Amino acid sequence: MKKIDFFKKLKKIIPNHIKPKFYKEIDLLSWNKKQGERFSKSIIQKSQKKKNKNILIKSGIQELYKDCSFQNYHIEHEGHKKAITLTQNYAINFHKNIGNFIFLGKPGTGKNHLATAISKYLISKKKTVLIITISDLMSKIKSTFHNLNKQFTTEKFINYLSKIDLLIIDEIGIQQESLYEKIILDQIIDKRSSSKKSTGMLSNCNIIQIQKILGIRIMDRMKLGNSLWINFYWESYRYKIKNHR
Repeated sequence: MKKIDFFKKLKKIIPNHIKPKFYKEIDLLSWNKKQGERFSKSIIQKSQKKKNKNILIKSGIQELYKDCSFQNYHIEHEGHKKAITLTQNYAINFHKNIGNFIFLGKPGTGKNHLATAISKYLISKKKTVLIITISDLMSKIKSTFHNLNKQFTTEKFINYLSKIDLLIIDEIGIQQESLYEKIILDQIIDKRSSSKKSTGMLSNCNIIQIQKILGIRIMDRMKLGNSLWINFYWESYRYKIKNHR
């Protein structure tokens, strides 16, 4: 049976003033292939975007800070410049050695911005990150007390925390000075240090206050490896924006 050329048959049917997009079957097949590749690429990109969004949600990065990065950190003086230089170097060299950090300063001075920038950089390098407030951390611990089937115990939760590449504990010092909380923090930091995992701490306290809250043991462990301590001593950026409106 003689094969009928589809395009020749089509040419006889369509009016002369209409120009077909394709004149040969091979051109149509090539176009379909490219369209299929574009569609597949679009699906993969959407899937990756959704995956990245889920990773950011699981990391504990709050809505307020989700757009924070090294690129949009506002630099006004040498203190800002030093802070971003130190934190960028910390993030870039994170894989080389255990490196803890402590950021101290008043609210609105950029501690969370740079902690988030570090986190997002590490997430882009396939590292696991969790940012959690001290109050949420203690609530998670306390919730294990009522778990009757023992599937979620304090020990299991601390073991889980010890496997995260970077754990950032926010709002240190906002909690009451409790011996139990200090013991739990000591266990977490000790377990993470033993696992060669890095820990970050953010606080509105000053040096004397944070040393009293954390104690000698925790402070000593926070100095391991390429540790970083930055005092955000300058004025609140949020306050300045508010007063310029």
